[in-house]
Amino acid sequence: MYNHHMRLLFIADGRSPIARSWIRYFVDRGDEVVLASTFQCDVDFPLKRFAFTPVAFSAVRKKSAAPGTASSRTLGLRTVLRQYLGPLTLSLSARKLRALIKETQPDLIHAMRIPYEGMLASHALGRWSSSLERSSKGIAGPYPPLMISTWGNDFTLHAPSNFLMKRATRKAMKAARALHADCQRDIRLAHEWGFAEEKPTLVIPGNGGIRTNIFYPPQDPVKEPVVINPRGFRAYVRNDAFFKAIPLILARRPDARFVCSSMEGESQAIQWTKELGIEHAVQLDPPLPHTQMADVFRSAQVVVSSSVHDGTPNTLLEGMACGCFPVAGDLESIREWITPGQNGLLVNAGDPDSIANAVLLALGREDLRQEAAGLNEKIITSRAEYTRCMELAGEFYQKVLRNP
Repeated sequence: MYNHHMRLLFIADGRSPIARSWIRYFVDRGDEVVLASTFQCDVDFPLKRFAFTPVAFSAVRKKSAAPGTASSRTLGLRTVLRQYLGPLTLSLSARKLRALIKETQPDLIHAMRIPYEGMLASHALGRWSSSLERSSKGIAGPYPPLMISTWGNDFTLHAPSNFLMKRATRKAMKAARALHADCQRDIRLAHEWGFAEEKPTLVIPGNGGIRTNIFYPPQDPVKEPVVINPRGFRAYVRNDAFFKAIPLILARRPDARFVCSSMEGESQAIQWTKELGIEHAVQLDPPLPHTQMADVFRSAQVVVSSSVHDGTPNTLLEGMACGCFPVAGDLESIREWITPGQNGLLVNAGDPDSIANAVLLALGREDLRQEAAGLNEKIITSRAEYTRCMELAGEFYQKVLRNP
């Protein structure tokens, strides 16, 4: 039987707001937390130990660079290069991680993503010495239990990309003793990739949930036809289709305005606004803190997520919590949150006409927006509220430790 407080080792991209939101909960409640970050970063909360553990060429990134801040072309090229060459770096990187595990002796290891954190953890533990048995602490087996989180495109984009990624994904799923996913779809896919049916699983948002004291609806319904795209530039988001949809929307709603998060200075976005003649209607914002993003969401009527690979986008849930009407790519995972025509609309994310028609419908139907806002507020409260979700995460950790 374990005490309430645990010794936890997180393997994560320490720059990521998603990872930080999750990890901070366990720091704040008094657990002993070690972070093995795959990227150099500064952390604004106390840790027992911080270790930079690069993998898949993450050491070449600047310490100050946030995830997804490179240009769209650079992001696409980097994704492909890491997919083909990243698995080749696992053996060397695993040595450093294995030494950290032996030194810190965690009760539980949590890798927050399959590529490349989960892959790195499974590689390190795959060569674990049986002499490090810790039965005196109640843990059966030759090494600390490994829990892995899946993020939206781990199985649909990265895993099938090439032979090395397939092999590394299967190895990670077989090594994991427990799995956290942000959608039921990924639990199903995890079983297809080798995660045993009898092992425990947890489904809650990737960042731990929505802080409803920050993300909440506006006091009065938004009157201005503002549309927000909060996704920034990512290899799996069809921003090209979103921008091409804007002139189609403006042709019928010339008063519409479009806010694009984390796109300030992005050359591709600037080029699209000029070529499409939509500069007057588009605002390219810099990356904003959570509190400011909540205000931006509350000033918009519609939130658009034109992704072709995704689990549960945290920004989509944040927009829904703030009363925005969601328009999203028609994906199995998104259908776990949105029922088309009731609390949102689903589109072909690569088709500008599909996006434009959905946005126009949403802008023109105040009754639909208000009904969806009420439904979405209940959905967020019941399924995605941060404190309750993280309590479930803590209970899940204890379950994994009690049932090795």
